[in-house]
Amino acid sequence: MKITPLTIAIVAGFIVFHVLEKTILIHHGHEEEYAHHKHPTVGLVGALGLAFHSFLDGVGIGLGFQVNTHIGLLVAIAVIAHDFSDGLNTVTLMLTHKNTREKAIKLLLLDATAPILGVLSTFLLRIPENILVIYLGFFAGFLLYIGASDMLPEAHSQHSSFKMIGLTLTGIIFIFIVSRFT
Repeated sequence: MKITPLTIAIVAGFIVFHVLEKTILIHHGHEEEYAHHKHPTVGLVGALGLAFHSFLDGVGIGLGFQVNTHIGLLVAIAVIAHDFSDGLNTVTLMLTHKNTREKAIKLLLLDATAPILGVLSTFLLRIPENILVIYLGFFAGFLLYIGASDMLPEAHSQHSSFKMIGLTLTGIIFIFIVSRFT
């Protein structure tokens, strides 16, 4: 296997997200580990982190379209499917950490608007293709980390089921269809 700048970017994205998660960020997949910190600020910081993440998702979509329509659509489909859970996590973080319903709705609106703002921001900047490939590889590394750290352990958990196997296979088929026919 030839090591390319793209490969390095993917690995770097994976490692950076892992280090950030383990050192300074409150990752939305591990609420039970910090549940004793029931304070509105914890919910607000977590929700703002998700909104920033959603902004970067939008940047990924916009940059994907800068490469070509096919890449842009693939990134958009992945982000849209993933961002629904970010909205749920935003509200859950806010309410779990004793924020008001009104604040939770405001942060949900921010999280929903952030990807659009991210896409629009890419109209203001043009990134050379060789740099763009590195960014998208870095972005892919983030997504691989989330899959490996949050989804894979769930597939091996004690309450694993045929439903989980079916959902995994459905996801694989969906990815194949999207990548084959778009």
